[in-house]
Amino acid sequence: MAGALRKIFATFARSYPKPVAQLLPRLYSNVPTPYEIVDAQEERKTYQDVIDKVNRQVAQAKQGRLFAVVHIQGKQVKVTEGDVFVVEGYWPPGAGDRISLDKVLLVGGRDFTLVGRPLVQRGLVQVEATVIEETLSHTKTHFKKKRRKQYMRINFMRVPQTMLRVNRIEIVGEVNHPSDVTGLETRVF
Repeated sequence: MAGALRKIFATFARSYPKPVAQLLPRLYSNVPTPYEIVDAQEERKTYQDVIDKVNRQVAQAKQGRLFAVVHIQGKQVKVTEGDVFVVEGYWPPGAGDRISLDKVLLVGGRDFTLVGRPLVQRGLVQVEATVIEETLSHTKTHFKKKRRKQYMRINFMRVPQTMLRVNRIEIVGEVNHPSDVTGLETRVF
């Protein structure tokens, strides 16, 4: 590709006067990308300012309506307070059970979003939900046929579904200040 472009520019340069021919190689040259040298202390200061603003908003309850992306049954669901969503497949909790959704991948408000890597730090966010009902999905028909072979099969499937209502999304702790972890002395890794 580069060789072909050089040939095109070379033939183009021969057919024009000298000043234009001198400009053409400059248009094609690889100019180094200017890099910006970042001051580590200044970067740390701006980072800490952002963290302090988020903590202040959470402490004063001025973060607006919170949303969260939770991992449940192998899928990611974006939820806000009061949302109703469906979880497909068998799931043990029964109707009326209150559960805590601990695998929070992301939480955000009006002015900020906290992204986990892959999960938000444990104990920072509480997402509580109530199981509304357990039902079966609509009947799905699976029909197979091979023409001219007298072969027909028909199967009907209904997938178990669980409906959940999100009761509460709350940021409990401070961002970047995890609570002390206890009980790791006896744990075998």
